[in-house]
Amino acid sequence: MERRIEDYALIGDCQTAALVGTHGSIEWLCLPRFDSAACLSSLMGTRDHGHWQIAPEGDVRAVRRNYRQGTLVLETEFETATGVVAVIDFMPPRSGAADVFRIVEGRRGQVAMHMEFILRFDYGSIVPWVRRFEQGITAVAGPDCVRFRSPVELVNKDRRTTAAFTVDEGQRLAFDLTWSPAHQSAPPLVDAEQALLDTEKFWLAWSSRCTYQGEWRDAVLRSLITLKALTYEPTGGIVAAATTSLPEHFGGVRNWDYRYCWLRDATFTLIGLIRCGYLDEARAWRGWLLRACAGDPSQASIMYGVAGERRLPEMELPWLPGFHGSRPVRTGNGAWQQRQLDVYGEVLDAMHQCWKSGIEPDADGWLVERALVAFVTTAWREPDEGIWEVRGPRRHFTHSKIMAWVAMDRAVHAVEKFGMEGPVEAWRALRDTIHAEVCSRGFSTARHTFVQSYGSEDLDASLLMIPLVGFLPANDPRVIATVEAIERELTVDGLVSRYIPRPEVDGLPAGESSFLLCSFWLVDCLALMGRTADALRLFERLLAVRNDVGLLSESYDRGARRLAGNFPQAFSHIGLINSALYLAQGPTAATHIRES
Repeated sequence: MERRIEDYALIGDCQTAALVGTHGSIEWLCLPRFDSAACLSSLMGTRDHGHWQIAPEGDVRAVRRNYRQGTLVLETEFETATGVVAVIDFMPPRSGAADVFRIVEGRRGQVAMHMEFILRFDYGSIVPWVRRFEQGITAVAGPDCVRFRSPVELVNKDRRTTAAFTVDEGQRLAFDLTWSPAHQSAPPLVDAEQALLDTEKFWLAWSSRCTYQGEWRDAVLRSLITLKALTYEPTGGIVAAATTSLPEHFGGVRNWDYRYCWLRDATFTLIGLIRCGYLDEARAWRGWLLRACAGDPSQASIMYGVAGERRLPEMELPWLPGFHGSRPVRTGNGAWQQRQLDVYGEVLDAMHQCWKSGIEPDADGWLVERALVAFVTTAWREPDEGIWEVRGPRRHFTHSKIMAWVAMDRAVHAVEKFGMEGPVEAWRALRDTIHAEVCSRGFSTARHTFVQSYGSEDLDASLLMIPLVGFLPANDPRVIATVEAIERELTVDGLVSRYIPRPEVDGLPAGESSFLLCSFWLVDCLALMGRTADALRLFERLLAVRNDVGLLSESYDRGARRLAGNFPQAFSHIGLINSALYLAQGPTAATHIRES
């Protein structure tokens, strides 16, 4: 049976994560942290590359699943001819080792079950050394050791571990997978039922802090929980997604590793966290942001590892055929070497949001920000690779110039409104210079719209940011014409593509799915323009794209009518949160429009 991205759900411990399919199989698990080697990796290959399935034998009449309210505890219920059984999947908050628990619960009748466990390290390439112990097996390869504990008898054959058992109504059987460093002693055993109680308690306490009480609260809270799950708690970094190489276009080569932290996510993430009451997480993200950016501004990267690592060398894994044949499968991301000038504006805007929300200023942080501003004063005139990380030649992207304006604008506001020190007159003059140039060179008089880059006639969904960052008001005729053109030319069935790829320019083959974050940006623009009914209709359309447990990937393949791209995608969930806030609470609740 062909698997779809929407067939998966996320579990995690705020340091790493796993994906669980509707068929009862965990097929993607990163240990010990998001950007480490995958232990179970059949999502990118075949069953021989590793998976852990617990499911009924024979035909299944129905599958139902849900997260327990306000938590990241997943329940998958299988109905068979003889009864009903559930598999409860969760990862307790990390206190030492990383644990994955799977509790099998009989709910009606008696159900015959089958379990298959195939363990492969390093993205399916390394078969570990397996030994038995009283309650299961241990598997070791290089730096990694995994202990698999089972309540039923295991059979090891042909480099796989299987079990056959039955579950009666009211019976509960707990399986446990624990990672630890191979050179250390095995961590103490953990009681599964207590771990479940602790996990629920953690997530319910966290969810109770959500201050958003408006319409679509369930969708907003699920997105916030997903964002928390994508957080690397020791550092405060938030990864873009839990996976690598899930294709933007099925069968294509646009398969990137998203298990890293992008500076660009900073503003949107902070707005969502702050407006929903999660100031501790916002402070942690700000701290990660400032540490990552520290140093020579000219050496700032667009993205970093979860601990702030800068070198993220990209490599291909030729032994993996990829999700539905989408090759190559990649680890690392060569985009870390690109220059994308918009990120400086994003960082300055993120700090602006912290000050607006009352998060205390950081003296050292302002020194970092001033250094970034000083760099932008000269670098803004240079071409770059732009927001979408095209791999063609550098260009003068309009969005990049707008975000350079944002950097100067937020620096001016830091002085004028928050009492920081800096050459405000010079910054104000440069802000006006950038604004004038963008309105002249980034605007096409032939099209009567803003365009992707200077001298181009192409549209780009990043132009939707013009009113959202306060560059021009939403009722400006140039903004209205640009939004309407994006609706006509980049929007199909209510969903927005980033741009129209041109292989001869972008350095990548054609093929573009609808980018969900851009669709949420359009919701915000429509609302700003007073087109509330259209904004609501599009927002409801986007909610319908979520899978059955409320998760979104990066994009949506309109032809196949399927989610596409890495999953779950922080950017998409941030867009959902901010659009809901916008529609429920007014413009300043969900966008980063500057004060007038």
